Amino acid sequence: MLNTQNLTPKQLSAFTAIVLASSVAIGIYILTSSWINGFASLLIVFTGSYLLIQLTLEKFINRKIKLIYKFIHQTKATRKEEVYFKYILPKKSIDEVREDVERWGNKQMEEIELLRKNEAFRKEFLQNLSHELKTPIFAIQGYVDTLLNGAMDDQNVRKRFLENTERNVERLVNLMNDLDEISKLERGELLLLKENFVIQDLIREVFESLSINMQDKKMRTGIKKGCEYPTSVFADKEKIRMVLLNLVENASKYGKQHGSILASIYSTDGKHVLVEITDDGIGIEEEHLQRIFERFYRTDSARSRDKGGTGLGLAICKHIIEAHGQPIHVRSTPDVGTSIGFTLETKKD
Repeated sequence: MLNTQNLTPKQLSAFTAIVLASSVAIGIYILTSSWINGFASLLIVFTGSYLLIQLTLEKFINRKIKLIYKFIHQTKATRKEEVYFKYILPKKSIDEVREDVERWGNKQMEEIELLRKNEAFRKEFLQNLSHELKTPIFAIQGYVDTLLNGAMDDQNVRKRFLENTERNVERLVNLMNDLDEISKLERGELLLLKENFVIQDLIREVFESLSINMQDKKMRTGIKKGCEYPTSVFADKEKIRMVLLNLVENASKYGKQHGSILASIYSTDGKHVLVEITDDGIGIEEEHLQRIFERFYRTDSARSRDKGGTGLGLAICKHIIEAHGQPIHVRSTPDVGTSIGFTLETKKD
């Protein structure tokens, strides 16, 4: 039996017309016993019914397809779209329309999946932000309540509690500053003041400014052998300083006792310079590598919070480097160390 499922509208019209015309022609032949009358009726009925069915079918199908396309676009048709619906759309085959609808369906599924992921990130962000805010606020509240309930009379306790309160207030201020900074970065409000400067000089300045933080662990810092030759880059010096401060500070927090932090600088293709900050600390598990640049993401919540920080440092680094139109990457092995690198443009004449 003929399969009518995959027929085009014209083929379906012809098939229906020939069935109808054949039935009429056979009936007339039986009644008149004239094959001429039967053949003539076959031609007349087939032609008339084919044209009628084709016109009706196409009009019905095109009206339904037009509604589908309007639903897909979800907007009132513009003049350009009306021209499309009137002249171009009727020429499309059912298969072409099906492909358009499938593409639209796939796009909708991708958008839904993206919305689900964004919603999950939003919930996680709010949960983490709440935790980051509650920790210093509750600490401050505890110190203040204790002082108000009589501990203020003890000078040593008063001094220690006020110093602890000051540290927690400073943590809150840093958190607010980092949130403000990352909000500006995500809104695209970062203004880059690019200039030529020697990247090794800036790295040495960062090492020097953080040297007091590494005294307890007796960590060594330096530029890798063979990378000392002055290399000029074209970037926003203060923003890159912020990136290096975050990376070196992270390396010092998670570096081992008597460990080292090395900076490497390589010219890649003559147009870009690769900068890497490498430590020999605890490293990062592979499952966490794809997420360490997310806001508040911590590979080990308890241990990470003991180290201090706002949890926004790497997210800020990522936004700054991407604002320069460059990538940032991480390589790490547990108990071996971590390297975080990014590229910058070379010196502009």
